[in-house]
Amino acid sequence: MWDTLIANFTSEMHPKMWMMVAQSTWETLYMGLVATLIAVLVGLPLGFLAFLTDKGRIFQNHTAFVLLDAVINVGRSVPFIILLIILMPVTRFLVGTTLGTTAAIVPLSVAAIPFFARLTANALLEIPTGLTEAAKSMGATHWQMISKYYFAESLPSLINATTLTLVSLIGYSAMAGVVGGGGLGSLAINYGEHRNMIYVKWISTIIIVAIVMIFQKIGDFIATKVDHR
Repeated sequence: MWDTLIANFTSEMHPKMWMMVAQSTWETLYMGLVATLIAVLVGLPLGFLAFLTDKGRIFQNHTAFVLLDAVINVGRSVPFIILLIILMPVTRFLVGTTLGTTAAIVPLSVAAIPFFARLTANALLEIPTGLTEAAKSMGATHWQMISKYYFAESLPSLINATTLTLVSLIGYSAMAGVVGGGGLGSLAINYGEHRNMIYVKWISTIIIVAIVMIFQKIGDFIATKVDHR
């Protein structure tokens, strides 16, 4: 039995296939990291605005809060596979194609922005109100309160939120392989499933799990280091 398994593994995982695994691993990392970066750059200020415009906050504005909260909730509610299809015209307009890793970054980013915005708002809600009241009593400006209190105090939670977003996007990137998004998901589908190369499916899955575990450990480590509360 073992001889048969080894023979099948050797026949499927030839040098060219290992090169494809390496290329697909890089594509998965590229999609996940770039989409996470975009999600943080857009979702962080969006989450801050949703928090700061809420009742009792420094920029209290009911209309703005309701609008931002609705945008974030609706964005988080759309299943990724549906979002992937809906955004195809937008993706084609922005990058000229709906296929490949760069094209997949568009729906990945759109899915991640409201997700990270909600995580940001939740992280800010964890800050004790006594700290902000103390900042106000000391005459801190709005910008000082945002940068030196809200952001500084929520930083460990924001790092955890970034890690969670990246981990989620790694999983979403595999789903993007269904529509030609590239990466390990596409490799597992095109070769592991359609060509019945079972070892390709298992190796792709193992690598995705390993990537998730590594980034989770790195995120936890950084969050612990910056947490001085």
